[in-house]
Amino acid sequence: MEAQVLAVLWAADRPLTPQQVQRALAADLARTTVATILARLHEKGTLARTRAGRAFAYTPTVQDADGLAARRMRTELERGRDRSTVLARFVSDLSDEDERLLRELLGEQA
Repeated sequence: MEAQVLAVLWAADRPLTPQQVQRALAADLARTTVATILARLHEKGTLARTRAGRAFAYTPTVQDADGLAARRMRTELERGRDRSTVLARFVSDLSDEDERLLRELLGEQA
């Protein structure tokens, strides 16, 4: 459901209220369910919100699914007690192609 809500918000050209998100969703969800999903995404830092009358209007803090995946990776890295170990284990599990790509990206940053 979170992915569907995010897709609606990414497609919008402005912040949306829970009622507007509910109308845009293909699923038949109650407004309160949509509001709960939006509140949880806000708590995770995935959405920003502003007052819109008595409700909130939500907008994504990341612009697409790739940005969301990157944010989730950073969050997991920050949860680890030893960043070096977490990164080392992450890199050791990469495919050869992903490791090559990561090395290229890091080379561009240097």
